Amino acid sequence: GDSSNINRNVPVQVHGLTGIIAIALGGSHSLALKNDNTVWAWGDNGYGELGDSTVIDRTTPVQVKAFTGAIAIAAGAEHSLALKNDNTVWAWGYNGYHQLGDGTTTNRSYPVQVGGLTNVSAISAGGYRHTLALKNDSTIWAWGWNNMGQLGDSTIIDRGAPVQVLTLTGVIAVAGAWQH
Repeated sequence: GDSSNINRNVPVQVHGLTGIIAIALGGSHSLALKNDNTVWAWGDNGYGELGDSTVIDRTTPVQVKAFTGAIAIAAGAEHSLALKNDNTVWAWGYNGYHQLGDGTTTNRSYPVQVGGLTNVSAISAGGYRHTLALKNDSTIWAWGWNNMGQLGDSTIIDRGAPVQVLTLTGVIAVAGAWQH
């Protein structure tokens, strides 16, 4: 985010960002949530994971297009997420395994709402291919790649829409692993 492609062995400030309240790191891109509830992104953008309606890599932050009201962010290897203040989840970037939760495998370079998911209190991107959400009722919901049962729905079927993780209730936090 310092407008260069030079590796740094000491910290450098990301250009143009102030008022940051959260950050999320993807495989080759980064997200920042500002105190005005906007989301900013920089880095690799080959699948639209920066959310600026392009697939152009960025060396400085760009605002996620037409998106406000964010209260939390998460980043997978090649997809990004935001939780809005109305408790809905939005996703963009790589979608080859349904990890955007919009019922398709179409990559998106702009935010799309995760279908059928409301009353969410926390989100997490599971590395490359799946996504998790914690709802206000303390249940976990998952979607995307499920080749090893990582969605917790007792199947190994990929899911294009959120499914409830079975037998888990009373959950207070959610985190996705990098590979599973």
